Amino acid sequence: MKNLIGYDWKDASDGATIEVVNPATNEVIATVPNVTEHDVDEAVKVAVIEQKKWEEVSIYDRAEKLYKFVELVESNKDRLAKLLSDETGKPIKEAYGEIANVKIGVRAFVERAKHLYNESIPAGQEAGQEKTMQITTRNPLGVVAAIIPFNFPSDLFCQKVPPALMMGNSIIVKPSNYNPLTLIEYVKLMIEAGVPAGCIQILTGDGPRAGQYLAGHPGVHLVSLTGSTGAGIQTMGTASKNLTHVMLELGGNDAFIMLEDGDMDLAVKETIWGRLYNGGQVCCASKRFLIHNSRKAEFIERMKEVISKLKVGNPELMDTDMGPLINENAAKRVEEQVNLTVSQGATIVCGGRREGAYYYPTILDNVTRDMDVAKDMEIFGPVISVIGFDTIDEAVEIANQSSFGLCGCVITKDYATGLKVANKLECGGAIVNGASFYRSFEMPFGGWKHSGIGNEGVLTTLQEMSRLKTIILKNVL
Repeated sequence: MKNLIGYDWKDASDGATIEVVNPATNEVIATVPNVTEHDVDEAVKVAVIEQKKWEEVSIYDRAEKLYKFVELVESNKDRLAKLLSDETGKPIKEAYGEIANVKIGVRAFVERAKHLYNESIPAGQEAGQEKTMQITTRNPLGVVAAIIPFNFPSDLFCQKVPPALMMGNSIIVKPSNYNPLTLIEYVKLMIEAGVPAGCIQILTGDGPRAGQYLAGHPGVHLVSLTGSTGAGIQTMGTASKNLTHVMLELGGNDAFIMLEDGDMDLAVKETIWGRLYNGGQVCCASKRFLIHNSRKAEFIERMKEVISKLKVGNPELMDTDMGPLINENAAKRVEEQVNLTVSQGATIVCGGRREGAYYYPTILDNVTRDMDVAKDMEIFGPVISVIGFDTIDEAVEIANQSSFGLCGCVITKDYATGLKVANKLECGGAIVNGASFYRSFEMPFGGWKHSGIGNEGVLTTLQEMSRLKTIILKNVL
């Protein structure tokens, strides 16, 4: 498949390619360009030109084009879901769910943009301003670079591309090299829907070369990146050389706290959802399970029973609960992290087994607060690390000892206590009686500490992707 570089679909200028591999079969399903710095320069040059034209398009017309995109995705959902499953290893039922989110996310951003009104400061609000009016306006930033990871490419495309376009920006999409095919198809559908080529483009290529060159390009005005904390720190440093705006949604090691009075059925249900969905490859997945010592043995036994019934296998089948990780190297990384945790004193209750890119759901017991996994080692896979505690203060202290602060959660029948715990957690999102894996399109989603900068969501992204201007009418009254 080719990239949309400038106005045309083309290969990399030097002809270099990257193989896209189905992690379930290890089969090469496509090749994509490995773009050069020259290609990035061309893309940015055209994006700057087309942004000025797109800025003149009315909000209404922009909205109509994005509504058309939603219709096209819906009419192609079977083909897109299969492609997403094939290139990601995502179970087909999860792929359908992610494709279905397009209509939710795009419509929400469009409607918010259509009702994001300017504000005015009336005359006489302060001494000496009796004859002066002040009017605020929202203006495009310019060229947005959207760097999208492998785990939820469709969802994150919808978090970044529609708001950028609705606010009058042009956008260059940089997907993961592991699974860029669905997003290439999305860009084709955007063009079919009426968004001009050049106003939206897509580049595939090595992150350290193409991605960082894009982030450091003086023609780029915002870098919106979802990825690891390491990638975020590198990107922020690169972007800072041009004072380029950044939105960074980074790693997490979310704490799942179950208090002594917590509903065990709810805790087990939310753990299956909040830890094992997408093979545990979720930034805001619950990863450290802090369970009251009086309930820990029961929690482990119940989880072991449920996990034994999960079907791990061919992602093409509708009854498959979990497929492979994104590739074999990712599974090996999880394997290494589990082995390290065991060497530090943890014990494997179930799982702990890898077959190629598959890593089976795993429960680790006897995890202590001093181990790496209890602090800053994020396991991006289906591993449930269980840590016991005796008091609420102890649980909160363990939760907050991590340098990450994306999300967290607490399970308790007492909502007053749950709210108190939620307020004490040092993170950007805190859920009471649900796993930390919670992200609606509407909510501002962003982390504290090393989990990010900025907030992404319908409530906040449009402001992040625009700049504020105040127009002053002196002596107008």
